[in-house]
Amino acid sequence: MPEDTLPIDYVMEAASGPHFSGLRLDGRLASPPSSSTSSPAHRSSFLSSFAQADTNSPRQPFVIGVSGGTASGKTTVCDMIIQQLHDHRVVLVNQDSFYRGLTAEELERVHEYNFDHPDSFDTEQLVDCIEKLKSGQPYHVPIYDFKTHQRCVDSFRQVNASNVIILEGILVFHDQRVRNLMNMKIFVDTDPDVRLARRIRRDTVERGRDINSVLEQYAKFVKPAFDDFILPSKKYADVIIPRGGDNHVAIDLIVQHIHTKLGQHDLCKIYPNVTVIQSTFQIRGMHTLIRDRDISKHDFVFYSDRLIRLVVEHGLGHLPFTEKQVITPTASVYTGVDFCKKLCGVSIVRSGESMENALRACCKGIKIGKILIHREGDNGKQLIYEKLPSDISERHVLLLDPVLATGNSANQAIDLLIQKGVPEAHIIFLNLISAPEGIHCVSKRFPSLKIVTSEIDVGLDENYRVIPGLGEFGDRYFGTDD
Repeated sequence: MPEDTLPIDYVMEAASGPHFSGLRLDGRLASPPSSSTSSPAHRSSFLSSFAQADTNSPRQPFVIGVSGGTASGKTTVCDMIIQQLHDHRVVLVNQDSFYRGLTAEELERVHEYNFDHPDSFDTEQLVDCIEKLKSGQPYHVPIYDFKTHQRCVDSFRQVNASNVIILEGILVFHDQRVRNLMNMKIFVDTDPDVRLARRIRRDTVERGRDINSVLEQYAKFVKPAFDDFILPSKKYADVIIPRGGDNHVAIDLIVQHIHTKLGQHDLCKIYPNVTVIQSTFQIRGMHTLIRDRDISKHDFVFYSDRLIRLVVEHGLGHLPFTEKQVITPTASVYTGVDFCKKLCGVSIVRSGESMENALRACCKGIKIGKILIHREGDNGKQLIYEKLPSDISERHVLLLDPVLATGNSANQAIDLLIQKGVPEAHIIFLNLISAPEGIHCVSKRFPSLKIVTSEIDVGLDENYRVIPGLGEFGDRYFGTDD
């Protein structure tokens, strides 16, 4: 470094690990209905709120903001998150794309222009971009030329709606309107000396600037902007990552949290007893097949059985376990767990019987009881038949019904189990798809009961059918829909 270079004071931020300051989960929550039985008017209002949404994507994208000082490693952190979220569609939006093009007067004095000031960005357009992407619309993101300091007139980058939107930039936390669009805010905290070295290398190699101009700009604009705008915005971060992309532990924790939230429906935030198994392309593909009205009966049964098996396995994971040690063939001791012994299944006839084979395949010799409830319209509360194990009060119960619609029949079955002495907390209700009305109905009345489902649909129509749904499951499964 030349001897006449201006001295630079560095802000040293001591940090030793990832810091969690309480994740802000600002997703919109659906309000539960005022009663367990929804009126047709309420259902119509409920469904109309989804009119502009893709019925296969009932939740908004998960928006992550990544901020930090210049050359702190923000892009590296974003790339690592994207690589680990390979099962989901992820799009990266750079705040740098929204730099304002310089006027002729500003270009004449470009060395005096502060590119690290909030006013150098078109925040209005940035907000519009994220709002459009969150609503499922594509957006034409401008392309900024750092050598001419102008936006490309004839070209742009089209960004399509995705499961995850990552917004990266030095000042993405500065404006409250932008912060309010984020579900998670990450601040990448890197030593100032390291950041300066990276900035010199980047601006000289990638942006065609000489080292003296880079150092002059850093001392005159970059460091003061960091102290005045970027560092104060650190307080808004949910997660602080020291050392940037080198901090693999912090990034792994963040990705695990994102995976959890992507698989969590808004209703799961209202009712902690509701679990939706994590969605993958395999699960979405099987749902696509069984929801297709033109699928053959053989294929409907085959893919339904695959999905049912996944739900059953997930439900079994909610049962209590005890530690157990065994001796392996190598004469070593392995410490594992022992399965719950006191267990039985109860199917709600007749659709629930389609789930019995998967349960028997997972639990050898399991006892299965049956409950038949007459359902007509919205008010299915007439118990016709029940045959349950005599010691059911001593067992954990897996209640089987592939479709949770209004929830009234389920409530009747659960009431019967409780009357037989089964504790509410010992009941796990398994189904393939659920309507929000049914979840509200069951969860409000039985908050200790667990519900495990593979997807939550939009709602019920005027005939109390789940929408988009999959029709009369029992008729399609057993071949009586002709």
